[in-house]
Amino acid sequence: TSRPDRGEARYHHAVIRMELLGVRLELPANTPVVMLREHETERPRVLPILIGGPEASAIHSAMEGIVPPRPLTHDLLVTVMLALGATLERVVITEVREHTFFAELHLRTAAGEFVVSSRPSDAIALSVRTSAPIFAEEALLDEAAVEAPEEAQEGDEEAILDEFRDFLDDVSPDDFAS
Repeated sequence: TSRPDRGEARYHHAVIRMELLGVRLELPANTPVVMLREHETERPRVLPILIGGPEASAIHSAMEGIVPPRPLTHDLLVTVMLALGATLERVVITEVREHTFFAELHLRTAAGEFVVSSRPSDAIALSVRTSAPIFAEEALLDEAAVEAPEEAQEGDEEAILDEFRDFLDDVSPDDFAS
């Protein structure tokens, strides 16, 4: 089946443009899950990725346009990239191995293009801050994505975010201690 927004990754694998729906909590464990959906397809698939609480907070706050009084780690990295003349061209979610997802940051500098390995949560947090597009390897979607429910509406994103806002209201730093 032909899918729009097809691009070519560094090694010429088929990648598909994704859109960030938001972060929600997977019950009963209250584990944050970032939700990505295929962009502009008739029957989009959704790619859920389990992430950590701090990364979920970083993604959510950037989506809400919250600017901290001092830069947090992802904000700092964006500032360093800009200072070095690098731009984040795109994020690619590449694979899942033993329930662990992998991603790449595709950076452009005056010296050329660079691909840096990243956790998907960090890559997505940077993407939100730089408006860089998110892609996923088609083979990964074939393996790990699920069909979006037909009754899904645009308002579902807000419901997902509302659930995550409730989580943020009740969370404390002790919840993330190792």
